[in-house]
Amino acid sequence: MLEEERKYQVDDGFRMPNLSAAGRVSAREPVTLRATYYDTAERLLARHGVSLRYRKNDAPAKVWTVKLPSSTVGVRHEHSRPAAGAGVVPPDLLDLVTAYRRGRTLRPAAVLRTVRTVYEVADRDGAVLAEVADDVVSVLDGRKVAHRFREIEVERVDGGPKLLDKIERLLLRAGAEAGDFVPKHVRAMGRLEAPVLVVPAPLRRRPRAGDVVTEAIRRDIARIFKHDPFARLRAIMPNGDTPVHQMRVGTRRLRSDLQTFQALLDPSWTAPLRAELAWLATALGGARDVEVLRARLHRTAAADPLVPPDPEAVESIDAALAARQEQALAVLDAALHSRRYVRLLDALVEAVQAPRLSELARERADEVLPGIARKPWRRLVSGGGGVPGAGELTPDLPDDDWHEVRKRAKRARYAADAVSAVVGPDAVLLAKAIARAQGVIGEHQDAAIAADAWLAAAAAAPGDHALAVTAGRLFERERASVTRARAKFPSVWESVLEDKNIAWLK
Repeated sequence: MLEEERKYQVDDGFRMPNLSAAGRVSAREPVTLRATYYDTAERLLARHGVSLRYRKNDAPAKVWTVKLPSSTVGVRHEHSRPAAGAGVVPPDLLDLVTAYRRGRTLRPAAVLRTVRTVYEVADRDGAVLAEVADDVVSVLDGRKVAHRFREIEVERVDGGPKLLDKIERLLLRAGAEAGDFVPKHVRAMGRLEAPVLVVPAPLRRRPRAGDVVTEAIRRDIARIFKHDPFARLRAIMPNGDTPVHQMRVGTRRLRSDLQTFQALLDPSWTAPLRAELAWLATALGGARDVEVLRARLHRTAAADPLVPPDPEAVESIDAALAARQEQALAVLDAALHSRRYVRLLDALVEAVQAPRLSELARERADEVLPGIARKPWRRLVSGGGGVPGAGELTPDLPDDDWHEVRKRAKRARYAADAVSAVVGPDAVLLAKAIARAQGVIGEHQDAAIAADAWLAAAAAAPGDHALAVTAGRLFERERASVTRARAKFPSVWESVLEDKNIAWLK
């Protein structure tokens, strides 16, 4: 469940304003909530915007809840389960915080008693649009109250952002103060050290090369951590993307950055780290590849609605892919639940907190990084090692050559992204231009792989004539996509080579 709320600080003398301007208002009877928040000794969950709570209400309901952060301030993903008792965390909720606790013991970190009065704001038909909770919170130390505070929490139900804005104006006029979004249990714990995976270290005016590379690495690692819980849930993101895809992107970018900027890093440290990332990438790749194939199957089948392929044959192919996907996800689940993965997570946190840098990393970033970024760019442009340059791709070259250029395009794009903090907008322009070219070659690669997959599906059922015909039609459509991508690429590549994109590399 996605939870969107806003919080406001108020003092003991605050009086709830008349909220009728926002809708029909009704007040519930006050309830007392007792919540125990669990965390590691280092407060790793709270520091990363995650909470694990055991709550016992006035009613007999006892519930465990995990809240995971979103990229939007005030929005959190909430997952609750009935409780067997305090201290007995449901295994699936415990699993969701794996990346943040990393095998460390969880213990009570804050105990809160909240007297809550809820005001429902509804429309004319009685549908609840928002809830305004007036909370008086006591932070408990054993049976004693250590300190107390009061806050107002506005949670969106079926209303829109404009309604929340209207309620906010009413609260502010009444004396409430809008501040940073800080959960109750974090306020109870006091000031916490900012987590390196969430808050980047500010770059100095003239940063060293090592500072910039460390920040690039941090972003890659943060992407892996952020999407870990949702990969375990097998969730689909609001934009239709998947957490498996995002974790794979984070893993690939990190491996690429570690290689591109290896002159700034200790190779005895990065080599084993890259090997472990390769292991994780393999587990993620198996699951992601089938995701892509299943989505492609339905897209290709629907490409021409006037002559659709046999629906039963398409469903048969999809069923085989679904079984294959389940196997791949089982492999990924095993990897994510392994000690090896937890050790890798610890190593990734160390990579941000204490990166092992070379002497060159002490030099000024603007003097070192552009030269390093030129290397993957030149490999993309000029080729080498049996791989043609991007401008040398021709329609008669094999699919593998196009794929190798695609991989080099990714590395050049990642490098431009990483140094943009120093180079500025010019590097951003190049990264975006390469991304467009990479998109064309990516379509080429996806179509080529899919074409082979459809033929393999037919070969797996030699007696199924309808399936063979359908697979053949799908194959032809995919190869037509390959042809279109090859025809489109030269003009897209020419736009990459515009002087505004590459002048800083000369």
